Amino acid sequence: MTSLRVGLLARPILARQLLRQDVNLMRSGFISREFASKPGSRGFFSGVFKPIAIGIAIGAGVGTGYSILTKEETGIPGTIIKQNDKPLIIDKFPENVKIMRQIKNPQDSTGLDLVLFQFQTCPFCCKVRSYLDYKGLSYSVVEVDAVLRQAIKWSPYKKVPLLLAKTKSGKYVQLTDSSMIVSAIETYLKNPDKDMAEIAALYPNVSFMDEQGKKKTDVFNKYFLMFTDEKAAKNNKEEIKHEKDWRAWADDHLVHLISPNVYRNRTEALETFEWFSQTGEWDVHFPKWERNLMVYMGAAAMYMISKRLKKRHNLTDDVRSHIYQACDKWTDELKKRNTQFMGGKKPNLADLAVFGVLSSMEGCLAFKDCLDNTKIGSWFYDVKAHVQRNRGNGVPA
Repeated sequence: MTSLRVGLLARPILARQLLRQDVNLMRSGFISREFASKPGSRGFFSGVFKPIAIGIAIGAGVGTGYSILTKEETGIPGTIIKQNDKPLIIDKFPENVKIMRQIKNPQDSTGLDLVLFQFQTCPFCCKVRSYLDYKGLSYSVVEVDAVLRQAIKWSPYKKVPLLLAKTKSGKYVQLTDSSMIVSAIETYLKNPDKDMAEIAALYPNVSFMDEQGKKKTDVFNKYFLMFTDEKAAKNNKEEIKHEKDWRAWADDHLVHLISPNVYRNRTEALETFEWFSQTGEWDVHFPKWERNLMVYMGAAAMYMISKRLKKRHNLTDDVRSHIYQACDKWTDELKKRNTQFMGGKKPNLADLAVFGVLSSMEGCLAFKDCLDNTKIGSWFYDVKAHVQRNRGNGVPA
């Protein structure tokens, strides 16, 4: 029998409480990557801004400020207080949800039926789209109304990205968290005989108490790929860990530098939202009053929020220097490995994660400054070329 290792979990209590999940994984015929993802958190903050500012400005901030501000960093995990083993499965596609466009690739033979609920320039959504496009997958897109979020009212999960995947029974399983979405689909591509509902169950939501006694939630295993071939996993152990670590770096560090840079001052905040409106086609998908509300109130709110994020993540007033350092860290690692991509001759999941995060600010002044002051451009556009070459054709729904 193949065995599982919980990985880099420091607390015996946590390991014991996860034992049942390990047994379930073994029974499913999967083995996991040798290195577990550390639980992070996604809890709602309260009492900072009025609901209208949160619903419009933060939501209209295309997930950037909203997702980052509500995701607190976690220390060493302690006791698990709740584990949701079963993902949400719905009998049919939600009523009154408008699919706005479809990406169709005639070469996609996977049989996957995917619907992505998103904000166009949210870094987490950009990360998922970069992966789907690079893999040449067909999928549909629902642009979520940043004010009322009517497109996801059917779901208890109120954040983006959210992805519905059709199961072999014809029902839809909900996938949440950008890294979990990528890992789950990649696992399916490696194990096409498995059902998406079965795979989604390998990535349970976990609520736990951190060392400060605060309740945190995260998706357990979100950086895992599940293998049935134990030998292949062991032979690539070092590369697996390297890829996982850099995927986590994109989520735990790089993404926190985006908002303080694209909303650095009021002028840049407004310019950023104008670009969001353009690339997200807000004038097409939303009424004019709502589009203007999202742009102007969103820019003002995200400017204020960016200051809180800067303080939370211990950034100096020279926020550009931090994102320059992050870009340098990435390109220095590429130089050390003497490869074009972290994946070698072609992008791997770490490349796609970092590319996706950075692409969320591609039309902003902050991105231009990164190109001018770091060596990130060559790698970025090389990845972009791969993504665009593999991507299907976008057509209106």
